Amino acid sequence: MSGQLEVGRPEVTGFFDPRTWSIQYVVADPATKLCAIVDPVHDFDEKSGQTATINADRLLAFIETRGYTVEWILDTHPHADHFSAASYLKQKTGAPTAIGERVKDVQALWKGHYNWPDFPADGSQWDRLFAHGDSFKVGSIEARVMFSPGHTLASVTYVIGDAAFVHDTLFMPDSGTARADFPGGSARVLWRSIQDILALPDETRLFTGHDYQPGGRPPLWESTVGAQKAENIHLSHGEDEAAFVALREARDRTLPMPKLILHSLQINTNGGRLPAPESNGTRYLKIPLDLLKGAAWE
Repeated sequence: MSGQLEVGRPEVTGFFDPRTWSIQYVVADPATKLCAIVDPVHDFDEKSGQTATINADRLLAFIETRGYTVEWILDTHPHADHFSAASYLKQKTGAPTAIGERVKDVQALWKGHYNWPDFPADGSQWDRLFAHGDSFKVGSIEARVMFSPGHTLASVTYVIGDAAFVHDTLFMPDSGTARADFPGGSARVLWRSIQDILALPDETRLFTGHDYQPGGRPPLWESTVGAQKAENIHLSHGEDEAAFVALREARDRTLPMPKLILHSLQINTNGGRLPAPESNGTRYLKIPLDLLKGAAWE
């Protein structure tokens, strides 16, 4: 395995969005200059209702400066805290979009929540739906897909050479692990997904999807499997499955829902497409009231 890791080492550049604490990635093969974009953000200001493409355009400017060509636009899951810029970036680059095939389960769940009887919950909004174990390439670098549910029904990890993009399953070691109380989430399932990730070689680089800067430190997003095993505050004290589930569920009961969850899911289950303009030319979001009962209030 170590030989494979030496051969497949992509250049990974993270872009932190302080509005949503999200990290977007450009993952490039230095030999071919082909790259993938992972978890891009489409900007949205919930106070004014304005949308923008500042984050996505920053990725495109970087890609142009480096002379890269976009080969893939990848989302790890339908995000609950920011809009996906996948659709916008496809328009700009022509690159195919992809996500895990279990997005269809998330679509079916939220289709009911939004009362969208005609919404196609078939994954057709993406160019490719990845199953667990599927392989693909970024340039000459081998990549594969691990199904990593728990945070959501559809979460996947992309293992690209020696780098794994673990979305919201693991945070930096001083932040622990992802919540598992969204509709379709499960702390017990999350534990099992984490064990699969930690079974990768210790030197595997892990790139997380968010960083909430505990203690006010600068944003960080890269660790390793070995560091997570040794230092993660939810995993490094000999926790077994039962202890982890108890800890995770107790913490989740204290957390308010992400402020954009009801906004984001209707965009992200549709492949990052904004709602179509209505007869007056204006786009509208649909917010179900009292859907997430029992969630903590800020």
